[in-house]
Amino acid sequence: MSRKGENIFKRQDGRWEARYIRGRDEGGKALYGYCYGKTYREAKEKVAGIRSGQPPQNGGAFPQGQLKFSQLCEDWLVLRQSEVKQSTCVKYEQIVREHILPGLGNRPLQKLTTETVEEFKRSLLEKKKLSPNTVKTILIVLRAILGYGAKRFPGNLDRVEIRYPKVSGSTPRVLSEEEQTRLVRFLLGEAELCRYGILLALLTGMRLGELCALKWENVSLAERTIRVDASLQRLRDLDEDATGKTRLLTGTPKSESSQRVIPLSAEALALCAAMRLQDGSAYVLTGTQEPMEPRTLQYRLKRFTVACGLEGVHFHTLRHTFATRCVEAGFEIKSLSEVMGHSSTKITLDRYVHTSMDLKRANMEKVAMLAS
Repeated sequence: MSRKGENIFKRQDGRWEARYIRGRDEGGKALYGYCYGKTYREAKEKVAGIRSGQPPQNGGAFPQGQLKFSQLCEDWLVLRQSEVKQSTCVKYEQIVREHILPGLGNRPLQKLTTETVEEFKRSLLEKKKLSPNTVKTILIVLRAILGYGAKRFPGNLDRVEIRYPKVSGSTPRVLSEEEQTRLVRFLLGEAELCRYGILLALLTGMRLGELCALKWENVSLAERTIRVDASLQRLRDLDEDATGKTRLLTGTPKSESSQRVIPLSAEALALCAAMRLQDGSAYVLTGTQEPMEPRTLQYRLKRFTVACGLEGVHFHTLRHTFATRCVEAGFEIKSLSEVMGHSSTKITLDRYVHTSMDLKRANMEKVAMLAS
């Protein structure tokens, strides 16, 4: 804890950290500097000297001693825990623990350079054989940590450059109309809540976690809508005293725009009416008070698709297929973006719209008609 009103804290590593305002940005927001001491008095004297006009030690860039990059990573993770969702925290922690700390953690901050980061990137690509997309994600987190460090110790880390690897665009799997018809017929072949749930995802574009968290109280037959306000995930437990490594967590959807109301088509409405339960607190996929694990639903989908002769189908394939069918049917993009829970139409167009060759040919015919 800090001494009241002084912004002086005792850190987990036993040192004392004193914070002071070193300037303000264009918007008037305070920019903070930091100095360290082995004791509370030492840290207090250092920050008092800075406030009286004395320059910080080591040029104001780094505290005394060889502060390792691992400590900066730990501080950044603690800071982010209060700013982002738990699922995001788990992702950050995994990236830092599995990749950034083994590669860069033992290096002193003073010795972290653009060349060091390039060497780290090559190691991820060539030695660990990670995909360029995965490496880019790791480097994005690294950039955030360096940005945090540059604000704490200006003049050094802000000179470190990060160059992302080239990521080749791959076309996600989208079911053809024939494949979609085959899957729908198979799912309707047996009255089972899980089958109906998968079909509902194909008709609404809902995400895996959103469907697993969906309860009947969120489905309105009268208004012909589904209200998406929760998502279910199995996450690594960050609590050191936890008995298990992971736990099932129901939280808010992926983003603010993901909390939405989806209007039901006639087919989706009929499906919901057929599988409807009176208990509003029951989960749609199970019909009970216990939800279905996302991994279990993925296993079921794989079993179903293999049974009807489809290959390479993942749960997100259903979402891509839904968006593509909507565009082929002339769905207005802004409305489609809101139905899918995207913050912008650009995300919808860039990631989820994959027009078929038949639609391209039909559009080319329209151009030919204009020219005649």
